[in-house]
Amino acid sequence: MRIARFSIDGNVAFGAVEGEGPDGLVLDIIKGIPYAEFELSGTKVPLSKVRLLPPVLPNKVVAIGRNYAEHAAELGNEVPDVPVAFFKPTTSVIGSGDAIEYPSFSQEVHHEAELAVVIGRMCREVPRERVKDVIFGYTCANDVTARDAQEREKQWARAKGFDTSCPLGPWVETDLDPSDLTIQATVNGEQRQLGRTSEMIRSIEDLVVHITEAMTLLPGDVILTGTPAGVGPLHVGDEVAVTIEGIGTLTNKVIKRG
Repeated sequence: MRIARFSIDGNVAFGAVEGEGPDGLVLDIIKGIPYAEFELSGTKVPLSKVRLLPPVLPNKVVAIGRNYAEHAAELGNEVPDVPVAFFKPTTSVIGSGDAIEYPSFSQEVHHEAELAVVIGRMCREVPRERVKDVIFGYTCANDVTARDAQEREKQWARAKGFDTSCPLGPWVETDLDPSDLTIQATVNGEQRQLGRTSEMIRSIEDLVVHITEAMTLLPGDVILTGTPAGVGPLHVGDEVAVTIEGIGTLTNKVIKRG
């Protein structure tokens, strides 16, 4: 099931996305929140009549760096012995169709297409065999990065945590095998990244186990699983799209922060 979060007439709701094609999609409004048992209301609105919001409002976004060998190599880095984890703040999260604001402290902002894992229940110290039980679904993400700031600052907080640096969407797909999906990024229609989730160094199970050894994850929290090779620059006016097989396409335009 595809679960979207949206606004219409000033109201915010969740809905199940039904239909196919850009003109055939409708939202069946959900009664309640999707992390618990819920019912479909039967009230349907065309997707074209609503504004898509970030599909979740995470308490935290835990991101993993250098989880694809070719991406680590393209930036001159070794594959780390353990997963490299960092946070992106909730203020960095935007939805599909929202603008990425180019930060004033950077002259080199890059796209990073990623598969995002959405947590569905409170969990800590999750054993490998229970990982699937705590996952709500999957969505597309763009780990937008101020590469020059990342290189000159020892911590990545500003480089990867600036406002609008974490586009998520367009919705969460709850019924998906994430082990071998095509993931790609285009800028102005030109392909920049193309890889498969099977190329991850550490699997989703590895990452959930590793992260929950240290911290409790809450419903709606997000894990970014790393990006394949091909990252590159974004400029004001560009339109960047992240497409993941079985999920859909997350699209954002880059504007000048003003």
